[in-house]
Amino acid sequence: MLDIKSKLVLKILQKECPNGSYSLVEARDVISAMPIKYRVDNDGLENILIYLERQEYISIKYDDENVYCLCVLPFGNEIIETDGKQKNEGKSPRLWMIFILCFLSAFLGCFVSNLIQNLIV
Repeated sequence: MLDIKSKLVLKILQKECPNGSYSLVEARDVISAMPIKYRVDNDGLENILIYLERQEYISIKYDDENVYCLCVLPFGNEIIETDGKQKNEGKSPRLWMIFILCFLSAFLGCFVSNLIQNLIV
């Protein structure tokens, strides 16, 4: 299982390395792309990259003084896609609640307007 920082780094790497091709990525670019509360230093990023490589989420061809040549493997892409789907599935009950509340408020509005009309006429 990936922690939040590792998922964020994997998402950033997926944007930097499209189509599963190897790309040169600088450590400072990855660090600056992370949200402020999750920022890591160079050593922390290196540990995350080593972990991602051991879990076969990414492939590192070489690294040289905070510059990495790497690509995101299909398993890493799959993890990011399933994470996005899980977030979308969590939003569907909210849509149903909004639909039900709209229906009930419209029904109640019509009912009250009919009562007022019958009292006036």
